[in-house]
Amino acid sequence: MGPLNGIKVVEIGSIGPGPWCAMMLSDMGAEVLRIDRADHVGAQPDGARAIDFVNRRGRRSVAVDLKNPDGAEVVLRLVEQADALIEGSRPGVAERLGIGPEECLARNPRLVYGRMTGWGQEGPLAQVPGHDINYLALSGMLHAIGPEGRPVPPLNLVGDFGGGGMLLAFGIVAGVLEASRSGKGQVVDAAMVDGASLLGSMFHGLRQIDAWHDRRESNRLDGGAPFYGTYETSDGLWVAVAGNEPKFYAVLVEALGLSLDELPDQMDQSGWADTRKRFAEIFRTRTRQEWVTRLQALETCFSPVLTLDEALEHEHAVARSAFVPLDGVLQAAPAPRFGRTPGQLTLPAARPGEHTDEALRDWGFDANEIAKLATTHAIKQSQSTQ
Repeated sequence: MGPLNGIKVVEIGSIGPGPWCAMMLSDMGAEVLRIDRADHVGAQPDGARAIDFVNRRGRRSVAVDLKNPDGAEVVLRLVEQADALIEGSRPGVAERLGIGPEECLARNPRLVYGRMTGWGQEGPLAQVPGHDINYLALSGMLHAIGPEGRPVPPLNLVGDFGGGGMLLAFGIVAGVLEASRSGKGQVVDAAMVDGASLLGSMFHGLRQIDAWHDRRESNRLDGGAPFYGTYETSDGLWVAVAGNEPKFYAVLVEALGLSLDELPDQMDQSGWADTRKRFAEIFRTRTRQEWVTRLQALETCFSPVLTLDEALEHEHAVARSAFVPLDGVLQAAPAPRFGRTPGQLTLPAARPGEHTDEALRDWGFDANEIAKLATTHAIKQSQSTQ
């Protein structure tokens, strides 16, 4: 049933890191109830096929008009039974809707109120709009990522999902654990700019002791070192090497038909450009598969650079069932893996309002209340059967 079995979470619908956090909690067994906007019911012709439909797996959807006082009351009723709430609006929006921390904690003093924003709940940028790339830019991480010529956004992995959703999931679990001892809830302020800075703490530390150059492609881990990077093969594909440690580097050099004696010292940065050029010329003499055959079995930290499609079918992923079918597509399996209480995929992504009546009944609303709320347009049930 998952290690979070028995934990109940109310998720105020948002995009990006909020749904991803809720997905993490749901994968681990928490019962997460998503609150979608009532005006989104039927508005998406392809139903759950929104941009983040994978991130919306594992929970039911109730459609609520939060601008309707009766709709706000629905959320507060749900909060009374919940261990945590997730919301991802700009600071002050939840308060204006009547579902801010003060109102929710008044109903449930043990509630962990998780807030997901880009810049945090206070500070000069708190009300400024932004996306993943902006939070990375301000944290210093974007400056450090990419080729020498320009910074490159690493998809939206570092801000949205790692520095945002995962940070909030950790905060909620930590908050629920603390509340189980103290009997008191609290607000968790998860800002993506904070999370990106936290993920980059090693590099900030190295820079401040002059152990990291403030230029891209000039350090061991940013593509500057010839032994840690990617190389094109003769068939136009790519391989990745990470021979950081001297023992792995020595094996790599030998496998490339070179010797340590004919190369500069591994850590002599003045020789990195020439060594990289020699490595690149050699890697271009064989196909990617030929390099896999030659290097994969050696202890040299080597991997082929797989496409998204190839990654689904790689023998290691298949052996570990790393991708499992749900909602018509292969999706990443729950992680991390628990030996006794493993996480699991349950429901596919829900259409907005797909479970309004059913879920409200399960959370203690009677039929008359549900009918009245529908009459006042505080809630809406999706009628689609697709």
